Amino acid sequence: MTIAAVVLSVLLGLASIASAAGKLSGKEQPTAPLRDVGVPERMFSVLALLLLAGGVGLLVGIWWTPIGIAAAAGLTLYFLGAVIAHLRVGDKKIQPAVLLTLVAAATLVLLVLAG
Repeated sequence: MTIAAVVLSVLLGLASIASAAGKLSGKEQPTAPLRDVGVPERMFSVLALLLLAGGVGLLVGIWWTPIGIAAAAGLTLYFLGAVIAHLRVGDKKIQPAVLLTLVAAATLVLLVLAG
């Protein structure tokens, strides 16, 4: 596995885990983007658990590449869904979702090439 794949896996994995923890805590700041795009509150924990699974999968994927590939693919789809949700409601705060989609896709590509 390349250094770039490991670095992106660690950074995106930790960011995803931290984001999931914030969403699970129910605090205003981590859940505000979900409210802004109209996600029902009953779905917050489901989305947080998806983020948590993706983050843990990326970290495990450092040692077991197929899990990392699956996690990176899942997170790419998760963040692509976030971009679509922001576009659907005309939200101008779309940059973080776009950036995370690109990072997740780059991580996926690097893991596939390394695998």
